[in-house]
Amino acid sequence: MSHPVPEWADPQVPAESLDPQGLSRRGLMRRAGLFGAAFAAASLPLPAVADSRGGRSHGHGHGHAPDLVYLVGDHHNHSVYSHDAKYTFSQLASAGHKFGLDWMVLTEHSNIGHAEFGAAREHREILKARADNKRMLIFQGLEWYIPGAEHCTVFSPPGRHEVDLLTRFEEAFDGKLLGYTAGAPTHPDTPRNEAHAVKALKWLAEQRRTRYVDDVLVLANHPMRLGIDSPHEMRGWRDAAPEIMIGMEGAPGAQAGAIPGWHADTNVRGEYSNSPSADSWPGYPREAYVTYGGFDWATATVGGLWDAMLAEGKLFTITSNSDVHRVAQDTWVNGEWPPGQNFDNTGHLPDPYNTTEPQPGGDFWPGQFSRTHVGVTRYGYRNVMEGLRAGRVWVDHGHLIDGIDVKVRGEHGNSATLGGRLRARRGERLTLTVTVTAASRRNPYGVLPRLEHVDVIRGAVRGPAADRDDWRAPDTRLAHTADVSRRRGTYTLRIPVGRADEPFYLRLRGSDGKRHGKGFLGAAIDPHGPLPHEPGQGNPWLDTWFYTNPVFVDVAR
Repeated sequence: MSHPVPEWADPQVPAESLDPQGLSRRGLMRRAGLFGAAFAAASLPLPAVADSRGGRSHGHGHGHAPDLVYLVGDHHNHSVYSHDAKYTFSQLASAGHKFGLDWMVLTEHSNIGHAEFGAAREHREILKARADNKRMLIFQGLEWYIPGAEHCTVFSPPGRHEVDLLTRFEEAFDGKLLGYTAGAPTHPDTPRNEAHAVKALKWLAEQRRTRYVDDVLVLANHPMRLGIDSPHEMRGWRDAAPEIMIGMEGAPGAQAGAIPGWHADTNVRGEYSNSPSADSWPGYPREAYVTYGGFDWATATVGGLWDAMLAEGKLFTITSNSDVHRVAQDTWVNGEWPPGQNFDNTGHLPDPYNTTEPQPGGDFWPGQFSRTHVGVTRYGYRNVMEGLRAGRVWVDHGHLIDGIDVKVRGEHGNSATLGGRLRARRGERLTLTVTVTAASRRNPYGVLPRLEHVDVIRGAVRGPAADRDDWRAPDTRLAHTADVSRRRGTYTLRIPVGRADEPFYLRLRGSDGKRHGKGFLGAAIDPHGPLPHEPGQGNPWLDTWFYTNPVFVDVAR
């Protein structure tokens, strides 16, 4: 399937008609050598080669890192086809276009009304939207209530079974419909519930293997919000279907939920305003239930749960998204139900209407604040999914930077980029190169973001965890910080990594420098990490960060 590319990637669209963001992205594309017809070619999967773990590596392994163009997207959005949301699909698509999205996924909550009526009805709207707006990739997905745990994004590319896949999956495996979720009469983490979640992921993998659908991906949503996604469950999901269950939200949506004066003074960014409950996994500390610089504790803690999973040598991708339900301070409200209608018998809320008065809400529009950047070499649905699976992903808040390119290079011309694996000879000198393109325009808050620093986080790869509930990676720490506060435009940092002596990984983060402090596991591990904010005092535009996925280094024996 071929797709007209976005205006910024189309050489037929004159440069003078692009805004500063479009011009910047076009420049990044030209530097990657992918401008024009090659990028607009038909959507095709990248070739797969064996990797060092006996799995699959999709064009990003042990030779040369590919030159990539990063497409901006959001995999977690809700429309009137979710029982607790508000907006029409056209409102979301228009907002996504305004804020520069190339792709988006509609992830409606599972529900009886959704499974019986809403999914098919929404699909007809999405087909029309795809025909009317060929320059945005629009996926249909589902927010799955994991048996015994939180939520997940599930989605596949366009195809004749994309709706049937969702509804069959929902009816057979959704924890909410089955009563296998938190709040049920028994603790959610029962062997039955956990086994059913694993069975669900294996079922999805089988639909891909048999070509019932071309592809399918799953990402865990807001994993630490309630503390019910235990480490052993997350490892179990990943290991049950590593080609399908590829990662988690590194930062949740609802980032506008604690702007001072707009909400209750108990609110925390991300709607992480919870405490441990009878349903929570007891091994998490109380501090795990809030966000740090807007990011989930599992991601933001250097040496924490994400690093503990990466230290096994297995990729687990992070994303960021809007989880849009109700945008802060917008003026729309849900319409009224006609007599005899409700969500259960329609699968669709009444369309909203404009009151002109600000309404409650803690979300941003898709792309307005949170962005997930996926590296591709061609433009298309399957290319976005393949980029996510391969881990060619970085995320940012507040439009902090326009672009980042990361490569680990060896002495012999070998290199790897985000999500990839570099096979190095023992003793080989390695260099990390980081090319940053600074923000080129004011963000939706009206300020031109300035990146203050780039941090390099390094962790040793130790193999499978002996304790599947261990959330610590004791050999991971902040290894290097580069002050870039005076840098503008596009610049490259060259950071010596040392000699390859054991398997390890590197990941990056950076921020606007406005809020730093001792990391959760101490200053010796992370001397200037992100911080939680006081409840009700979380203006997200004044505390913005970017994170990248890791690059792994394997050492030949």
